Amino acid sequence: FVAGFATNSLALISDAGHMLTDVLGIGMALAAIRLASRGSARSNRTFGLYRLEILAALANAGLLVGVAVYVVFEALRRFGDPAEVLAAPMLIVAVLGLAANLVAFWLLRAGSKESLNLEGAYLEVVADTIGSVGVIVAAGVLQVTGWDWVDPLVGVAIGLFILPRTWRLGAQALRILLQAAPPDLDLDDVVAALRDLDDVVDVHDLHVWTLTSDMEVASAHLVVAQAADHHGVLDQARHLLGERWGIAHATLQLEPEDHTGCDELGW
Repeated sequence: FVAGFATNSLALISDAGHMLTDVLGIGMALAAIRLASRGSARSNRTFGLYRLEILAALANAGLLVGVAVYVVFEALRRFGDPAEVLAAPMLIVAVLGLAANLVAFWLLRAGSKESLNLEGAYLEVVADTIGSVGVIVAAGVLQVTGWDWVDPLVGVAIGLFILPRTWRLGAQALRILLQAAPPDLDLDDVVAALRDLDDVVDVHDLHVWTLTSDMEVASAHLVVAQAADHHGVLDQARHLLGERWGIAHATLQLEPEDHTGCDELGW
């Protein structure tokens, strides 16, 4: 960022913003996970601090939007009024950025095949590497030809490259904070599968939501036959939710079929 403003390079500022938000996003996620593991035993935090990772992701998305919007608007201004960009130091910093991305690329390559979180970080480094190459190309063209428009053009390209990922990141964070069901889960299918279990008569008050990344949670009321084996029903339901939908934490309330009132809520 400092070099971008010092050289007056929008492409470098845009690339720095992209890399910085990735570093902050991974760092905040790591900090949130560490805090979550420490705070899980607090009696007034029944779900620990796992949601901090989602808040960090939302903050990261907001920062990405800010960088992208600034770069796009500044680039539009510069197309009409070109600014002098110091190509040589811009090129040096861009090469250093590329070197850092290549090191990260090498470090994450093996782990990306074993962990979804590492795969996400790996893909972000790939995107950062592409951005660094774009800045190097812009600096080289500017150094050789003196075309001032190449810097804002590459800056806009990187900024627009950021926005779709930002939209997905922000939308996912908001979905989790609103406790919506996972997008790939059909609640009607869950209800139908639970109703098909032995001794289950009906299902109501089903809720499925995401606590944090890769942690799905569910709660439901299962209406069972009078002579039902409650232990057996619970084991079947928990196994079904875990095996078919990856829901490892489920709170299930079993109710005899002659019980009334549980599905009568005022909100």
